[in-house]
Amino acid sequence: MYENVERYDLKYPPYKPRIVGQFKDAAAAEDFFAAIRQENVLLHHPYDSFNSVIDFLNTSARDPQVLAIKQTLYRVGRNSPVVDALLEASERGKQVAVLVELKARFDEESNIGWARKLEQAGVHVVYGLVGLKTHSKIGMVVRQEADGIRRYVHLATGNYNLVTSSVYEDIGIFTCDEAIGADATDLFNFLTGYSTQQDYRKFFVAPLNLRQRLTSLIQREIEHAQHGDKAHLIFKVNAIVDPEMIVLLYEASQAGVQVDLLVRGICCLRPGLKEASENIRVISIVGRYLEHSRIFYFFNNGEEEIYLGSADLMTRNLNHRVEVVFPLENSQHVRYLRDHVLDLYLKDNERSRLMNAGGEYQRVHSDSGDERIDVQKRLMNQSPKSKSP
Repeated sequence: MYENVERYDLKYPPYKPRIVGQFKDAAAAEDFFAAIRQENVLLHHPYDSFNSVIDFLNTSARDPQVLAIKQTLYRVGRNSPVVDALLEASERGKQVAVLVELKARFDEESNIGWARKLEQAGVHVVYGLVGLKTHSKIGMVVRQEADGIRRYVHLATGNYNLVTSSVYEDIGIFTCDEAIGADATDLFNFLTGYSTQQDYRKFFVAPLNLRQRLTSLIQREIEHAQHGDKAHLIFKVNAIVDPEMIVLLYEASQAGVQVDLLVRGICCLRPGLKEASENIRVISIVGRYLEHSRIFYFFNNGEEEIYLGSADLMTRNLNHRVEVVFPLENSQHVRYLRDHVLDLYLKDNERSRLMNAGGEYQRVHSDSGDERIDVQKRLMNQSPKSKSP
């Protein structure tokens, strides 16, 4: 194990994640809930601590005003403070419903064990829909408050796994937006078989409408380019494999849309092909942390939009899994991800590799006078103020 090898000269220096400002002084249940009521809270792991998610679940489990907790669990791990919080919530008499994906690769055994333990504690455990792996990352807390019932939702690009949260780069938000709360309720009803909901207010849900909604947004960007307006797409994903999406991105390039693709793993699209993909760049970042977040940026004629979620541009994600992609609606968060995250990825000249037209990756080397930019180091040292109002 990495931790057991005492060769500190070969290891990265220790890094302590930040506690986001909204949660820094949260000591009581009302502090957490009041912070989320005031504004959506954005977390960018591992730069922001995943302990905020754990603390929120523990607080919810112990808060007498919380009536119910609903959660999806994909890659849980062997030691799970998330599951511990759900068990405590059930023991305290709250209604707890958990969807456990038993076919999460490499975690099948531990997930089965957790599912049994949750069932024994009285938790309502479901295993998803036949033929569809549930890959979405969502938790919902239902709370009785003075003005009625309120739903607090956590949405993320990564798993509810404390260990991987320290080495995987992911993004999550807390919100009590009513439309998102209603979408979350409908989604859990869909997952538990109590609903055949097809339409959602703000969520893009695979296999129901995710492909159609992403297609529509890409086509909108193509239309802007065709009208002579600036058009720009930035997609950060783990993989691009789906043939229909690849053809659509080629069409965007041919229409004059600037397409920047940050792809950690497999990419079946070839950039730089004459009269096909001359406006497309494919960049892969390999560094200390595993790039895992999925970000979909649309310039939209200056009315910039960003969506986050669990889905890659793969046929399995779009057609054969339950995935959730959700909008980032706080303008400060949109600017943060555009100016302080995506822009840094595109400028990285230390850890990035650029794909050529032949499908081969080449290291990006900075010229002697250029500023050296390592996106992960920059994000580790970045002030958290940039994403707070």
